[in-house]
Amino acid sequence: MSNLDDELAKALAASEEPSDEKVVSSLPSAPKSVLSPRSSAEQKSGKKGLGLLFVLLTMGALILFIVFTSKDEAIYSATVDQLVTDAGRFEGRNIKVEGELVKGSLKHRQEPCEYRFVLTKNGEEIPVRYAECIVPDTFRDVPDMDVQVTAEGRLDSDGHFAASHIMAKCPSKYEMQNKAATGQSAPHELMAAPIPVN
Repeated sequence: MSNLDDELAKALAASEEPSDEKVVSSLPSAPKSVLSPRSSAEQKSGKKGLGLLFVLLTMGALILFIVFTSKDEAIYSATVDQLVTDAGRFEGRNIKVEGELVKGSLKHRQEPCEYRFVLTKNGEEIPVRYAECIVPDTFRDVPDMDVQVTAEGRLDSDGHFAASHIMAKCPSKYEMQNKAATGQSAPHELMAAPIPVN
């Protein structure tokens, strides 16, 4: 009988010992977020990455669209000699041209308002038409002083530059001091009036 009691005790002990299979299967099912926290965080960062990629691609497409559709809106910069020697390249485009006002070339017409003048640089000249009534105060034909002019506009097929905006460089502080030393209150006192256009 003792054998039977021993066997019974062993069987009872074996049934009370938890086995690995029974523990795993007896666990309550946990939510996936508890079992795999990394996958949830990875999903969130993946969505942020896709959003950022979408924003960057949209911005890139917008920049390319602006570049390819605004070729005519670009403003090219050239000096008078560059514009004259390579006129075909600049014809019909927005240009900012820089040069020196040819003395005695400034003419004005009242009806319709228009200024005409000639710009020069490195021996080349270009006639300019500015169809406005008002010009900057510094844009005058000043004796004994070089007037640097920047005109923005387009080159016509007839070789004239049609300016839509003009700027004249102010005389330097040194030039103003020299004029003041001769008794002038401003370097523009001896400006020549524009010659009327016939």
